[in-house]
Amino acid sequence: MANHKSALKRIRANNKKRLENRYYAKTMRNSLKEIRLIEDKSAAMQKLPAMTSLIDKLAKKGIIHKNKAANLKSGLMKKINKL
Repeated sequence: MANHKSALKRIRANNKKRLENRYYAKTMRNSLKEIRLIEDKSAAMQKLPAMTSLIDKLAKKGIIHKNKAANLKSGLMKKINKL
């Protein structure tokens, strides 16, 4: 266990950020799942800009890696174009 006040504060802050990051990552995964289950191309195309924006924001914040973001967007585009 940490002995310094600043170390204890860092532990609290890290736990709070970890929970926030888990929430946003899970939200992204749920949104991806919803879009992947859509069978109508026009409906999927309407949701695509919001999804790519969400993925980009998470990559910018460092919640997911930038290459993972690129792979997710690429796979999503392929899936939608195949419809």
